[in-house]
Amino acid sequence: MSALILELKQGESMILNGAVIRFKTRTRLELNTQARFLFGKQIMHEDEAATPARKAYYALQQAYIGAEAERPTALEAARALIASYREQAVGGSAAPWEELLSIIADSAGFEALKRARAMIRAEESRPAPTTS
Repeated sequence: MSALILELKQGESMILNGAVIRFKTRTRLELNTQARFLFGKQIMHEDEAATPARKAYYALQQAYIGAEAERPTALEAARALIASYREQAVGGSAAPWEELLSIIADSAGFEALKRARAMIRAEESRPAPTTS
């Protein structure tokens, strides 16, 4: 496996195998082994999870980067939440939820987070409902 080089800015945070790390200075680090990590804008805070896609992302994030003992419970919670959104979806809007459930059939990995981020972008690009 080749090393992964990350450059992080001063003040940026990273979650590495469940541990939150905040960088006091600009840092360049090299990961030589596999690890579960998120950094910068990939990290969503609970108060930002206000829409269905954002709530799904946050739930998957907890399953991906949580402490080892908490990950199975967090994954089950994420699956239940996503399944409920799939059940509420009408017509073709259920397909993205179905795809996300398929991706997390075995575990919550980085691919699931990427798919959830794409769903957030799609959600944000739809026009807001008008009220009269």
